[in-house]
Amino acid sequence: MATLTLKTPAGDDKGDVELADNVFGIEPNVAVMHQVVTAQLAARRAGTQSTKTRAELRGGGAKPWRQKGTGRARQGSIRSPQWRGGGVALGPKPRSYSQRTPKKMIGLALRSALSDRAADGKVIVVEAWDFPVPKTKDAAGALAALGVEGRALVVVNSDERETWLSFRNLPNVHVISPRELNAYDVLVADYLVFSQDTLPAGEGVADNRRAKQAKATAREAAKLVRQAKSARKPKATDAGSASAPKAPGPAPVEDATSSGAGPVNDELAGSHDEAYEGEDDDMASDLPNRPKQSGDQERTIIEPTDRVKSVSDKVDPRFAAARSKVDKEDRLRAARDKKARKDADGATDEPDDDDDEVQPEPEKKSFSWNMTTEPKQD
Repeated sequence: MATLTLKTPAGDDKGDVELADNVFGIEPNVAVMHQVVTAQLAARRAGTQSTKTRAELRGGGAKPWRQKGTGRARQGSIRSPQWRGGGVALGPKPRSYSQRTPKKMIGLALRSALSDRAADGKVIVVEAWDFPVPKTKDAAGALAALGVEGRALVVVNSDERETWLSFRNLPNVHVISPRELNAYDVLVADYLVFSQDTLPAGEGVADNRRAKQAKATAREAAKLVRQAKSARKPKATDAGSASAPKAPGPAPVEDATSSGAGPVNDELAGSHDEAYEGEDDDMASDLPNRPKQSGDQERTIIEPTDRVKSVSDKVDPRFAAARSKVDKEDRLRAARDKKARKDADGATDEPDDDDDEVQPEPEKKSFSWNMTTEPKQD
């Protein structure tokens, strides 16, 4: 791991500082740096250039002269591209010049640029900036004491207000925060000036000591929030016991006075299962959760846990209603067939007194398909 001499703003030596090998000690990848810098410069373009086509210009709707007989070239509009004041053919239009660059490529380009500057001895690390008040003269004197010449890139934390105001007016100094560090600014600058807090660490270029502390604080806060949420949630045993279904079979209905509904009729609650057995009751099939009602019975309250007694009760009410109607039709058809056979048998069993007398044919019975009436019982 490479080491550098730690400096003070006055230019004195303060000790040594280690540089991360995976940030300042890799082989620079020139091709990746070129691609990333090209994409960064392309993204800076505004892309607001625009020209008008012949369709966007005013005028030119009439043909300048007739097609034949003038001896001149045929023309259709004075706003054609070959005319002065005409539209522009294939001219530029507003567009975005930004390119998509993978994050790993951006990081590799930045590490390559930092390694190139570190190999040339153009990286300076200062212990801390101690400007009591913003003063450009003090900032220029500090750079001169450090031996910085030409263009300098000073990396300063965003909360160091006096340092920012002191360096920002210098013409050859570019001040950025650690999160804004990029390959183009590193390659353009002649010197890189870091403080001990803004020096890139080994885990990543944008990670420094303050960033790590902020991440740790954020993790602790998130942990406390999760603990508070889990403490407010009800226990699993209480929720399970409240929502667990009762065992199949007749069960006593609890008194609903606690819920404000009043007492429950035990007789109606006990006949709750019988409401599903009647095939002729359409209301019971359409509403499986409603007990069978009668004129002298009162409405009862059914608890949610008593609605489904078993898995076999979980049937679509529409299917149950259709099945009951089909059963009605089958019973009516069987009754009609039985009566028709009985009438036919009675007509054939009577003895003939006179063979020459023509016996009248038995009258055919017409049956109605009215589903609301029941067949007559013989």
